[in-house]
Amino acid sequence: MSKPRSLSLAAYRVLSWGMQNTASNGDIARPEGEVLWLHINAWERHRAVVDFCQRLQQTRPNLSVVLTAPPDADLTRWASSGYPLVNLPTEQTGAARAFLDHWQPDIGIWVGGGLMPNLITSAEERGIPLMLIEAQADVKIARGGRWLPDITRYTIDCFQTILCTTPEIARQIRRLGVASNKVQEAPPLHISPNPRPWPEDELIEVNHALSGRPVWLAAGVQDKEFISVLSAHRQAMRMLPRLALVLQVADVTEAGPLHRRLEAMDLRCTNWDESGTIEDMTQVILSAVPEDLGLWQRVSPVTFMGSSLERGAGGADPLIATALGSAVIHGPFVHSQQQLYDQLDRAGAARTVRSATELGDAVVELLAPDQAANMALAGWQIVTEGAPQADHLIDMIQDYLDQRSADDAST
Repeated sequence: MSKPRSLSLAAYRVLSWGMQNTASNGDIARPEGEVLWLHINAWERHRAVVDFCQRLQQTRPNLSVVLTAPPDADLTRWASSGYPLVNLPTEQTGAARAFLDHWQPDIGIWVGGGLMPNLITSAEERGIPLMLIEAQADVKIARGGRWLPDITRYTIDCFQTILCTTPEIARQIRRLGVASNKVQEAPPLHISPNPRPWPEDELIEVNHALSGRPVWLAAGVQDKEFISVLSAHRQAMRMLPRLALVLQVADVTEAGPLHRRLEAMDLRCTNWDESGTIEDMTQVILSAVPEDLGLWQRVSPVTFMGSSLERGAGGADPLIATALGSAVIHGPFVHSQQQLYDQLDRAGAARTVRSATELGDAVVELLAPDQAANMALAGWQIVTEGAPQADHLIDMIQDYLDQRSADDAST
């Protein structure tokens, strides 16, 4: 580190020493063994990061993970993941040191922008390998230090590996004076669903019971969506008389009342959870057990993702259905999974409907073998495109940790 940069950093730390710290991690103990500290700058990236961590731990089972969010992030918006999730301390010199003293991470990964100089430079000085992924040249400098030169460059230069999602960001970081060999282009992390296996004999038995009939799945359907789904099914049966609907309800307590409603509507229905049988004339297969969803997603070439046609629920996760080769239909109200649905829609792996009529038309159209196959292929490309990048990142993390272990053993 050159003298001017040392003076700038020293001055910055003095200026930011007395800032208030609002984060406290003392109630969460540091796990034993190796610890990965992974910071997520935006809650929208939380799920992809958690998915990546789960894949990483399959390779390195004894590695513990602690996730951090920005100091002002509302953690009630962040879904539970099974990993400790804490706010970073504010940009205060003493608080940064206390954070690192508590967690003593063996490696640190920062996702996105909002880089915090005190924390990052302190981690680098302790010899903690640091990686910046989905990089942005966005450094969160404390108010009193904005006039100091080189803080942005010095902060970013603390990372040993910097992965940028666009050539423009890579050029911007290199222009700061960061060594070119640190900066690479790489796509962002993607969620890679891993459906649990299903017994082959049961799958064969259900397919045999359906006898080659066309079938579609309505998954996670809310009670206020029942009429729309059943109306769409009646409409689709005019074109496909042997069509079967698997209706999987979001609330298990609705299964019994819905079965009685279906009988009153003169729809031939079987309650799979009670009988486990499908007859040749069955028109609706009612299911409420969440664990059976993997069976129906394998059987059905088309899946309507419920909890999306009416306001309120916010949509359900579509990726398992996509990974199992099902074309996805969904309503407009998917705000809780908006990025995923937008990605699938753009790729042609999903379709939006806004009414029962549109849903019935989409079911008939997408049950055509060529349409379903095209959407399934597009969906498969989405769920697998991030795998090479994740594998490459896992290899780099393994190398850093192995090298750190070797260095510790030699001292």
